[in-house]
Amino acid sequence: MIPETWFIDASKRIAPHIQKTPLTFDHDLNIYIKWENHQTTGSFKLRGALNKILSLQDWEREQGIVTASAGNHGQGVAMAASLVNASVTVFASEHAAPIKLEAMRSKGAKIILISGGYGEAEKAGIKYAQENQSTWISPYNDGKVIAGAGTLALEILNELPESSTMTWIVPVGGGGLISGIGAILKEFHTQQNNQETHLDLKPKLIGVQPKASAFLHAIFKHGHQTGVEDLPTLADGLSGPVEDRSITIPMVQKYVDDIITVREDEIEQAITFAWKTYGEIIEGSAAVALAAILNHSINDRPAVVILSGGNIQKETFTRIVGSTK
Repeated sequence: MIPETWFIDASKRIAPHIQKTPLTFDHDLNIYIKWENHQTTGSFKLRGALNKILSLQDWEREQGIVTASAGNHGQGVAMAASLVNASVTVFASEHAAPIKLEAMRSKGAKIILISGGYGEAEKAGIKYAQENQSTWISPYNDGKVIAGAGTLALEILNELPESSTMTWIVPVGGGGLISGIGAILKEFHTQQNNQETHLDLKPKLIGVQPKASAFLHAIFKHGHQTGVEDLPTLADGLSGPVEDRSITIPMVQKYVDDIITVREDEIEQAITFAWKTYGEIIEGSAAVALAAILNHSINDRPAVVILSGGNIQKETFTRIVGSTK
């Protein structure tokens, strides 16, 4: 679906602008944790945004860039656009976290707030881009964005080759990250290993989504997202419907073994656990993956757990974990 060379090129293209984030091992839980909250913008989203924007033609940049975001993708787009002197307009929900809105503005993005949730912001952004002949950059429905996200898997596999046979646990919203990881882990890397060793390597890939806004979960399980509730969730970056005919849908169906959901109290538990156990601040959208381990929804071990970001509102974090002094 996406050529292997795209992932390799993406890794080279974005390398000068990203952090190689830590990969640690928890002996008690028997899990490897990838800490993308240490990424330059506090989220893995920078990877895809950089790869897409640095791949644009001059005329595409000159038309101005438009996107929709709960905050992390918008920050990545704004930072990447600053490297090529392009203007950025981000459509965001009126309910977006203030810390994320301010972070996008601080990186030069113009913010247009839309009534409703992420789905309404995405529709408004696509319409605006079409009407103004601007360059639309989806947070997930784009091969270059997916390839950029997939560099995270290359990073892990290079550091921990044995992870190619493990279970990987990944937060899912629109499916860009898990699609990129799936292509690397289950298609290109597995094919290469089979050719070299003739072993039938079968890594497992599991997505995790908040129960309060489980659109991709519904598509994966039932083939459609009709009737899915879009309720407030701590995992704001994973909420909202998936764009019709998104390229992530067939990729998820091909590469992903299962998608499960977690409750809001389980997300809070994971945020607290990460702070008290590791001294790490993670946001709700990252915490869903750890929540699936802590609530025993996933018992496969050893496993690789992707903690995708750390941009959480200070007041929300303090309310959940208590005093951090």
